[in-house]
Amino acid sequence: MSRDELFSNSAAPSAPTAGAADERALRHQPLAARMRPRELSEFVGQSHILGPGQLLRRAIEADRIQSLIFYGPPGTGKTSLAQIIARQTRSKFERLSGVESNVADMRRVLATAANRVENKGQSTILFIDEIHRFNKAQQDVLLPDVEGGVVRLIGATTHNPFFFVNSPLVSRSQIFELRPLAEEDLYALLQRALADQERGLGYLKVQAEEVALRHLAKLSDGDARKALNALEIAALTTAPDAAGVIHLDLTVAEQSIQKKAVVYDDEDAHYDTISAFIKSMRGSDPDATLYWLAKMIHAGEDPRFIARRIVIHAAEDVGLADPMALVLANAAFQAAEFIGWPEARIPLAEAAIYIATATKSNSTVLAIDAALKDVESGRTLAVPEHLRDASYRGAKRLGHGQGYQYAHDHPEHFVVQDYLGADKRYYEPTEQGVEKKIKERVEKWRAQVAKAAAERAPAAG
Repeated sequence: MSRDELFSNSAAPSAPTAGAADERALRHQPLAARMRPRELSEFVGQSHILGPGQLLRRAIEADRIQSLIFYGPPGTGKTSLAQIIARQTRSKFERLSGVESNVADMRRVLATAANRVENKGQSTILFIDEIHRFNKAQQDVLLPDVEGGVVRLIGATTHNPFFFVNSPLVSRSQIFELRPLAEEDLYALLQRALADQERGLGYLKVQAEEVALRHLAKLSDGDARKALNALEIAALTTAPDAAGVIHLDLTVAEQSIQKKAVVYDDEDAHYDTISAFIKSMRGSDPDATLYWLAKMIHAGEDPRFIARRIVIHAAEDVGLADPMALVLANAAFQAAEFIGWPEARIPLAEAAIYIATATKSNSTVLAIDAALKDVESGRTLAVPEHLRDASYRGAKRLGHGQGYQYAHDHPEHFVVQDYLGADKRYYEPTEQGVEKKIKERVEKWRAQVAKAAAERAPAAG
């Protein structure tokens, strides 16, 4: 049966019905759109927020949803989840785009929502895709109606809302991070699409090898849309055999997602090899580093995958002992992305050798992790008054910036001044390479700070 035959309605009356119109619309939608989950039981992934007993699931099931902001990479289910919430809470679903919609569009939707809740008692889910694209004025338009409960806002963004969405809107919303889908989740989703005769590819006789589906799942980078689009391309562009069966093997999967399968001795070798590569660089063995790099190149790894690991390693394990390592690693990443295989092997090898033979220090990663631990555990410090922004009108009346000392006005461009509001050390420089000089400067500055604190102590007493 052809795809058109599947979605045709030979028994339909001459006058088009709503069902026929829906079928025709469905027929032309991409597989990823047709396979959108309609209820929570169909939703794949995000068990950390939607698993049994988790907060978001409880709120949806109890219809206690207020305003939400979903953020995460593409294809993780932000739009689908918003539609499920609207359906389950029996709310009207209105959609705006941070790219295309303007203030007039927003006011029209908000006015309609106000009439709907007043006349029908029905709530409105206002879904705003790419909400971070709205400027401050546009986001501010939403505040009164979100605050008053005229609409229940669900914003979707690929950017961290704590940086890209207005603080007043964030404070009125619950923030949920959606993570890339696991390979097993994508594999299950692909199997479901092949079996679904109503919305998926079940109307076709498709025999897909497990290795082909797993390749699509793995190479989709946690993106359900990407995986389903690749599956649809594979099924619709592969000629059936004499029995009408479409065979999807690894070769077809590779062509459909345009990435070659990495060839290793076994499935664990991918992770083991990159682990050996990183540990050889950390252990300062350039020969072992080159061997594991060569194995990954021969296996067909994406050069960007290797380059990303080199960049991370340069910052994590070489760090400030040799700051040029990160510069060279980033240059190698850009070169590899620009030229691809086989030439990319040269800048990647150059960066890997440089890092393997560089002086090592992990003080940077230890420092940022220590600071993050304090922040995540609730150690949130207020910005000292003298460090606050004093550039706007009225800041002086608030005391912002008063007492701040400009470092460049002082000898050696350093002045003793409280920059944190607490006595805490995170960065402990080593004596490795360039960092030895950094340590000398930091210890000198810290000694001056300690001396000034000691001189203030008797006066305070």
